[in-house]
Amino acid sequence: MIRPLEGIRVLDFTQFLAGPVATLRLSDLGARVIKVEHYEQGDLTRKIYAPQLNLDGESAFFQAINRDKESLKVNLKNAKDHALISRLVEASDVVVHNFRPGVMNRLGLDYDTLKSVNPTLVYGEISGYGAEGPWRQKPGQDLLVQALSGLTQLSGAESDGPVPMGLAIADYLAGSQLVQGVLAALVGGEGTLVEVSMLEAILDFQFEPLTLFYQDGEPVSRGEQNPAHSLVAAPYGLYQTQNGYLALAMGSITALAELLACEPLKAYDDPSRWFELRDPIKKILADHLNTQTTEHWLGLLEPADIWCAPVLNWRDLVEHDGFKALSMLQSVTNSRGFEYQTTRCPIRLNNERLTAHRAAPLLGEHSDAIKHEFANEVPHGSHN
Repeated sequence: MIRPLEGIRVLDFTQFLAGPVATLRLSDLGARVIKVEHYEQGDLTRKIYAPQLNLDGESAFFQAINRDKESLKVNLKNAKDHALISRLVEASDVVVHNFRPGVMNRLGLDYDTLKSVNPTLVYGEISGYGAEGPWRQKPGQDLLVQALSGLTQLSGAESDGPVPMGLAIADYLAGSQLVQGVLAALVGGEGTLVEVSMLEAILDFQFEPLTLFYQDGEPVSRGEQNPAHSLVAAPYGLYQTQNGYLALAMGSITALAELLACEPLKAYDDPSRWFELRDPIKKILADHLNTQTTEHWLGLLEPADIWCAPVLNWRDLVEHDGFKALSMLQSVTNSRGFEYQTTRCPIRLNNERLTAHRAAPLLGEHSDAIKHEFANEVPHGSHN
């Protein structure tokens, strides 16, 4: 299978998560990604977490997000290495970084400088908060961005206070949005500076509640009982059963009252009040659903086309036929022969899954080969 980005070369100065998410997806789509790393420590996420979270001596985080890339270790303060980077820039289509504003300027690797070397270069950069404003030099760390963005006011119950999401969502969204901009610029065929900040990415993620807030200046209430979405009426939420949990999405309270044989619910027969009265409605549901098993309730609800699902943990999920049918896992192997399983790219092209077999690179693993390949200046567009 020929992938859409085969023949595209990406020079990757990223580390941590937001930038590597972007270059991983470009790699999945066929681009050759050369990861430029500090000659001694490499990407800081190689060693950032506790040893028990390592795979083959390096963090599982690094291993998962940097698969199928090449590693070139350089000292950017060394003239010879800097000259090598200049040759790579000339022969590349895309440069990506996620340093704080000003860092690439100090290294002589900012967009204006590199554009003079390669006028058709697509230059993608991710920052925490953009290149202007009082937060521009704050660390672009996911939890901090969540805290500043208002996102922590949307999860959990109102009385819980701010609740962060349990994943680095701002990093991931910023990386994904940078890919969109880079691909658009490649289609355009002209040298382009593509900028995304983590804060803007997470604000865009909140388009629905923020649009309402812009109208009346009032933040939405999360409610107290079985909260799941601050803008959705009852029964939306997760409910404990005798042996697990059940998820209920949007649905008719009147229909649920009949299907579940829940007499107290029948009093709530006005759909226009199901949002206003969501807490007392959900309290009735919570007490009632806890009297039987998840399987019992699913047997009543699913045949009636009520939107519901069991709440699975990872152990249950990976054993389920629904998960197995996706073939979402792939095995990758590094140059030392160490093999591990990780997720694959979720995109399919012409019904084919996009998979890779190379694990994340060892630090500097491809340095000698890359230096040999680019020993002499390579004209832009001469790709391997």
